[in-house]
Amino acid sequence: MATPVLRMITAAGESRDEPSWETLADALSEMNTRYRFVILERLDREPADQHYMQVYMNDDHSCQVEYREGSADRHFQAQVPAPPEVERYQGIATLMNDWGHDRPGWRSAVDWQPKPVAPANQSGAR
Repeated sequence: MATPVLRMITAAGESRDEPSWETLADALSEMNTRYRFVILERLDREPADQHYMQVYMNDDHSCQVEYREGSADRHFQAQVPAPPEVERYQGIATLMNDWGHDRPGWRSAVDWQPKPVAPANQSGAR
């Protein structure tokens, strides 16, 4: 079996290698006030654990989306408004899937801003 390139991790502790778009969309749609985040890691890049995209659901169901490409100066964030109920984060699933597969367009899909360096997040998200 080939070594996985992508790994999805949820706040509920679920881990899935090579998640499909549907798996990402399902995990995102299951976020709630207890399980607020989903992380998609790139396992084929160095340094390990420093190439990822994560989504954190805010109280109003909007999301903070972040991606990191190695060092702290390559860590970016964007705020995404709460989606209509019928959509349930499908746009974010597409963004994450496109990032994970190096597809064009994900960088221009939202307004990325540099992420300020802050103390470690205690929620389990990165």
